[in-house]
Amino acid sequence: MPGVHNLSVDEATREAAAARDSGVRAVILFGLPETKDELASGAYAENGVVQQAIRSIRKAVPDLVITADTCLCEYTSHGHCGVVRNGEVLNDESLELLARTAVSQAEAGADVVAPSAMMDGQVGAIREALEAGGLDHIVIMSYAVKYSSAFYGPFREAAESAPAFGDRRAYQMDPPNAREAIREAELDYSEGADILMVKPATVYLDILKAVRERFDLPLAAYHVSGEYAMIKAAAQRGWIDENRVMLETLTSIKRAGADIIITYYAREAVRALRGN
Repeated sequence: MPGVHNLSVDEATREAAAARDSGVRAVILFGLPETKDELASGAYAENGVVQQAIRSIRKAVPDLVITADTCLCEYTSHGHCGVVRNGEVLNDESLELLARTAVSQAEAGADVVAPSAMMDGQVGAIREALEAGGLDHIVIMSYAVKYSSAFYGPFREAAESAPAFGDRRAYQMDPPNAREAIREAELDYSEGADILMVKPATVYLDILKAVRERFDLPLAAYHVSGEYAMIKAAAQRGWIDENRVMLETLTSIKRAGADIIITYYAREAVRALRGN
């Protein structure tokens, strides 16, 4: 995608420092390991790529809030978000690996872990593991309402994380289903999530508003790769004013109830809001 790149640890550290200097207060890290396997061992390795990046960024930019995406799909050879056996994703066996990943990220210095696998019980398993490890101060930002969306396409291509077989509809949410969103958020709320998230953002503003009205936790919205790419593509064709459309889009997400917006446009948005 224009302006978005896969970075080495040293490059990511420089980018994080530049983002903080521009006014961005938080980053979220995703990892691409050198090798992948069936049990996503790179996700919870002590010297995994995200763990290395967390330590490096923490040293270089101490006041930056570091969030780690806590999932397995980028690290599995099959591209699914959990343990697979006989062609099925096993929810309960996946929880142990997700909890190990979260603890590893927290021990490396992450302020926030963000479970995104949509496995039932993942927040509770991670909360229990963090508390057992003396890491109860770590914030859990749960991808509580994550739809099985076509808008993830550019990210999946870049991360080489598309499923090798089937799809993720068995554990991600069906786009027409609005009522399930509240049930999913209620489960994560009851299991100890500190922040709830809705993903994607702009085509689910009704869901974002419904979750905002129901829960008193901070609410995040993820303006995903496909949403970003569409604005970029239209701007490159000269069809829209990119800065105005970007700000109008992000404003709609805020207006619907988001306290936190995760977006590839973060640095551009800060510059535009400051009039730079």
